[in-house]
Amino acid sequence: MNPLYNIGIGAYRLAVKAASLRNPKARKMLEGQASTFSYLKERLDRNCRYIWIHASSLGEFEQGRPLIEKIKACHPEKLILLTFFSPSGYEVRKHYDKVDAVCYMPFDLPCNVKRFLDLVNPEMAIFVKYEFWGNYLMELKRRGVPTYIISAIFRPSQRFFHPWGRMFRQMLHCYTHIYVQNEESRRLLSQIGVDNVDVCGDTRFDRVMQVKNEAKEFPILAAMTAHSPFTLVMGSSWQPDEDIVIPYFNTHPEMKLVIAPHEFDAIRLKQLLHKIKRPVALYSHTSAEAAGKLDCIIIDCFGILSSLYRYGSAAYVGGGFGAGIHNINEAAVYGIPVIFGPNFGKFREASDLIAVGGGFSINNAHDFKAVADSLIGDHGRLHAVGAIADNYIKNHVGATDFIYQDLFPGK
Repeated sequence: MNPLYNIGIGAYRLAVKAASLRNPKARKMLEGQASTFSYLKERLDRNCRYIWIHASSLGEFEQGRPLIEKIKACHPEKLILLTFFSPSGYEVRKHYDKVDAVCYMPFDLPCNVKRFLDLVNPEMAIFVKYEFWGNYLMELKRRGVPTYIISAIFRPSQRFFHPWGRMFRQMLHCYTHIYVQNEESRRLLSQIGVDNVDVCGDTRFDRVMQVKNEAKEFPILAAMTAHSPFTLVMGSSWQPDEDIVIPYFNTHPEMKLVIAPHEFDAIRLKQLLHKIKRPVALYSHTSAEAAGKLDCIIIDCFGILSSLYRYGSAAYVGGGFGAGIHNINEAAVYGIPVIFGPNFGKFREASDLIAVGGGFSINNAHDFKAVADSLIGDHGRLHAVGAIADNYIKNHVGATDFIYQDLFPGK
């Protein structure tokens, strides 16, 4: 790669080292990367070749997961290495049992790249969504390793499409094939001479449908919501989201509320409990018998949110007053209206859901009141909007099968 690119990656590595003195996530990343090569030497069979799948973080893993599981189901003999760049992905999925090895991807420096690929000996490399690492891509191409990116999405503001972006455009020519989410992405790539592209949608739709079909039952939630005319499930919430929803809930006895905060500790949970003026309990501190007398449950554990939306009449998905909304498809797949904040510009599914009438973006408490009032006060509208959300998800499944058939034709 261009020396300037390598200088930039080196500077980024130094910045992570500096941050690790105070930031636990940065520290975990460095510690994980430090053990990658010894892990690979011990774990991998040097006489075998691996399908290497890389996901930056947990969200990208969930996009790649349907394809991983499809490959393993159809080709149990295939060996798969899964790598992450972020601790938020690795720490949660380091024991994922549908692959043969899981580790951190080393920084994209030439010495790391050659050493990593020598150890892995990939027969195929698959990157998920936003992964453009120049040295890895150039070396994979040089070695003749078929290399793909799935569920990719491109925007005019990205560096590939600027006059000064030649170095980054070169990366795109390293992919054997690019699978994009929408026609706009295909058109943008075509304008810069990248035509080995298929529009096949987003594998996240396949994943949320799979999660829905495998959803677990939670007797505590079932008991609280059993006789409620309207239950709002608030997923991945942050304080700005809660400051809008909780005051409304406190003054509307006809509704019940489930809150699953995105992050929490003892102090944050105590603050949430204090804000709620109706019968409330932490999920871990109640029972199905007691939950029947509650109006609100706060989820104080991780890993169950995607199954909890089944108990909602509608959903509020957090993050829209911060860096960006979380996964709205997880809620919409249950055929319920989805409400979220204004920062959804990078999420095509949010714009789509608004356009078809299955979702609502709000800017403030007044907006939320208007939407909630319209849903609570009109059950016909509530079910009609939910049906729209349900159809939207069903109309967008199938990306995983498309990609799989392309990668393994006739198998």
